[in-house]
Amino acid sequence: MTDKQAVILLSGGVDSATAAAIAKRQGFALHALSFRYGQRHQREVEAAKKVAAFLEAKAHLVLDFDLRAIGGSALTDHIEVPKGRSPAEIAQGIPVTYVPARNTIFLSFGLALAERIGAADIFFGANQLDYSGYPDCREEYIQAFELMANLATKTGVEGKRQTKIHTPLIHMTKAEIIKKGLEMGLDYSLTWSCYDPQPDDRACGLCDSCQLRLKGFEEAGVKDPIPYADR
Repeated sequence: MTDKQAVILLSGGVDSATAAAIAKRQGFALHALSFRYGQRHQREVEAAKKVAAFLEAKAHLVLDFDLRAIGGSALTDHIEVPKGRSPAEIAQGIPVTYVPARNTIFLSFGLALAERIGAADIFFGANQLDYSGYPDCREEYIQAFELMANLATKTGVEGKRQTKIHTPLIHMTKAEIIKKGLEMGLDYSLTWSCYDPQPDDRACGLCDSCQLRLKGFEEAGVKDPIPYADR
C-alpha cells in the first residue's frame, strides 16, 4: 500500500477522470472529492462514483452545498444552456455556464481535505488548450491558488508540508487527454460531460461541453462510448 496520498477533484468528466488515472499511475492513493452543488442534474456525480470505483480510490467523499442560492450560471440558475455554438463562439468570452468562483470553492474544499488527511498533493483536471472560456482553469490561476494555499493553512505556515496543485492536463488538447487515458486503460464509458442531459439519459450532443468532448474523441480517432441524442 502506498504512503502517498492525493486529493482528486473528480467531477465525473473526461478531464477529471484522466487526471485521477494519472495520479494513480504516479503511485498516489486516491481520495476522490465530488460535489452536489445545486447543478442542473446529478448524472455527473453518478459518473464520478463509477470512475472512483473503477480507479479503486481509497475514499470518495461527495459534499453537498447549494450554489443555486447565488445563481448566476446556466448550471445553477434559470438560464438556458447554450446549444449548437460554433468553435469560434465557444472560444470567445466567458460562457453563461461559468459558475461564479466554482473552482475556487472546489479547490478550497480539496485543500481542507488534504490538510485533514495529511496530503500535500491535489490533482485538478484543468485544461486551457481546448478552452471553453473559464477563468478558473488557467495556469496563472492555479499558481495563484497554490501560493494562497501555502499561506492560508496550518501545515503551510508551520512548514510541515507545501501543498502542490497538480494540473497534468493543462497544456493538452482534448484528443491528447483522451489518448492518454486510453493508454492507461481508462474506461470513458463511465464518464459524463453533458450540461443538459435528455430525459432518456442520453447526452444532448449540442452544448459546449458535449461539442468539445465529441471533437476530442473524433480527433483522437476513437468513438465516444456514451450515448447521444439524435442530432
